[in-house]
Amino acid sequence: MNKFCLITNRNKDADLELTNEIIKYMTLHQKDCVCIDREENYEKNGSSAIKDKIGKDTDCILVLGGDGTIIQAADIVCSLEVPILGINLGTLGFLADIERNQVWTALDSLFADNYSIEERIMLRGVLINNQEQEDLGVALNDIVISRSNFSKIINISIYINDELADSYRGDGVIVSTPTGSTGYSLSSGGPVVKPDADILVLSPICPHTLGARSIVISPNDSVRIQINENKVSNQEGAVAVLDGKLVKELTAGDSIRIAKASEKTRMVKVNHVEFFEVLRKKIGQGGEKR
Repeated sequence: MNKFCLITNRNKDADLELTNEIIKYMTLHQKDCVCIDREENYEKNGSSAIKDKIGKDTDCILVLGGDGTIIQAADIVCSLEVPILGINLGTLGFLADIERNQVWTALDSLFADNYSIEERIMLRGVLINNQEQEDLGVALNDIVISRSNFSKIINISIYINDELADSYRGDGVIVSTPTGSTGYSLSSGGPVVKPDADILVLSPICPHTLGARSIVISPNDSVRIQINENKVSNQEGAVAVLDGKLVKELTAGDSIRIAKASEKTRMVKVNHVEFFEVLRKKIGQGGEKR
C-alpha cells in the first residue's frame, strides 16, 4: 500500500497528536497521505465533504477514533470500495483492528502488503409512505425502529418477504448485521454472530409480550417494519435510526423496508486475532483463554 487517507476524530486525538505522528511516519517512508478532520468536514458540510477528499486511487483509509467514528466512516465511504483500518482511540473499540500502541507495527505491515481484507455486509433502509419510496441510506451495524418519546410505546408488525412474522407493542425492533450483533442487538437479548456470517438478525426491544424473540433470516430475505395505530391517539410516533443516526420520524401507516445492501464494508486486518478472542477481551465473554 502506498496511498492513504486518515479520517480522525479530534475529540479522541487531542491536538491531532497521533494523527500528525502518523503523517510524519508516512512521509518518512515516502507514502502519500491525505488527512481529513471528521469534525471540520462532516459536522459542517456532511458526508460529501469527506468523500470528495478521498482519491479514487486510495489504497487504505485509516480511521482514528472509537467504534462510532469507524461506523460513521464506513457508512460514508462504502461506495468507494476502499478498505478501512480502525485505530482504537475510544473506550471499547470492538471494530478497531489495532490499539494505539500497535500503530507503527501495523503501518509497517501495510507498507509491506502484509494484511488481509474482511468484507462485512451492510443494510439498506427504504421508507414506504403512501406507495412512495425514499432511500434512507446504508448501515454497517443496524437499523433500529423505535419509539420517539420516553413515555410512549409503539405498535409494529414485522413482515418477512411480505409474510406477517410477528406483531407486538413495545419499544421497537433492531435489524442488525453480523457486525452489529455485538452492539444494541446483543444488549436486547439477540445472539452473537460471527462477522463473516451471511445472515440478518431481528431483535425486539422491550416487547410487551412473552412470545417475541429474535429471528435469524437469510440475507436474501426482505424485511418490512410497519408502524400501526395504537388505541390511544397520538401514541404511534416512531423514528428510524441508521447506525445511531436518526434519519426519519415515522407515523402510523409508514413502513421501512430493510434488505441486504449491495455495498459492503471492507475491513483491513493486520493482527489476525480470532473473533472470539476479541469478544472475550473486550466484552468479557467466556472467561480466560485456555
